[in-house]
Amino acid sequence: MNLRRRLILALLLLVLVVLVAADGYQYLGGPRVDFLDAIYMAVITFATIGYGEVIDTSGNPPLRIFNMVMILFGIAIMLYVISVSTAFVVEGELRDILRRRKMQKEIQRIKNHFIVCGAGETGQYIVRELLKTKNAFIVIDHDEGQLEKIQHLGKFPVLMGDASNEEVLVMAGLARARGLVSALRDEKDNLMVTVTARQMNPTIRIVARCAEARMADKLIMAGASSAVSPNMIGGLRLASELIRPHVVSFLDLMMRDKKEMRVEEITVGNESPWIGKGLQEIDLHGHYDLLVLAIRRPSGEMRYSPETDVLGAGDVLVVMGEVSNLWKAREAAGEPPPELAA
Repeated sequence: MNLRRRLILALLLLVLVVLVAADGYQYLGGPRVDFLDAIYMAVITFATIGYGEVIDTSGNPPLRIFNMVMILFGIAIMLYVISVSTAFVVEGELRDILRRRKMQKEIQRIKNHFIVCGAGETGQYIVRELLKTKNAFIVIDHDEGQLEKIQHLGKFPVLMGDASNEEVLVMAGLARARGLVSALRDEKDNLMVTVTARQMNPTIRIVARCAEARMADKLIMAGASSAVSPNMIGGLRLASELIRPHVVSFLDLMMRDKKEMRVEEITVGNESPWIGKGLQEIDLHGHYDLLVLAIRRPSGEMRYSPETDVLGAGDVLVVMGEVSNLWKAREAAGEPPPELAA
């Protein structure tokens, strides 16, 4: 039985014993004893505070015997209630302190990760996708209740605080992070997070949520790499369901497939062993069961359905396949894997 249940049981038992004692005092004390006097007598007896007897027990042996039994019972019950209450407070605070220290150590170890600012409804969808794609990440929110709710999705570190605060972002390892997404409800908050994060890390990728499309330009000017409007995305999805339902069904089934199929990207770094090699030589389909959909060159050129292209530093491969195979291919390409907190 956990401490919370033990505390509730102890308090219920105390109330029950007080009511039984009050009933006994009324019954044995005679008609002159009212219910309030009986309750008062029971409370001062159990509390052992030394007040004088409200109900006179002299000349009434049954009442005196009953009172002695209640004193012994009361002392035992009060000691039990005090011990359980103390354990509930002390162990609860101790558990919370240990949990926070453990979380801080996890955050200090994590790197090459993503930072999710906002644990609301949008943040929950982001977290689900990051978990499915086996990415390391940290969630920041000022609402402890939201953080507790989002942690039911899986095991990952969280940080309570204002995401626009520099100290909080430092604690979240902004300097070591791959990217940051600001999914707070208030657009002004997303703007502040974007400005602060960009000033602290000029190279990090920042994606910000904007309810109104007109805010997208302001977020980009403030330092966001990209601004996403849920309203616009929802409208495009509705149009796609209307125009190309089978394509949408294909994408939905891919996202829900137990094999965790995804369209992802692999970056060819400056020291990648793939530099100077052709796609046929690397053979992503044969070695990793990945389908190459396109190559984006550093110049911005997009090559669709490539077959014989030679890869260079900065190229980004757009591929489709299982998440586990994707990470194997990324490791072969020299892309550092995310370091999950142990």
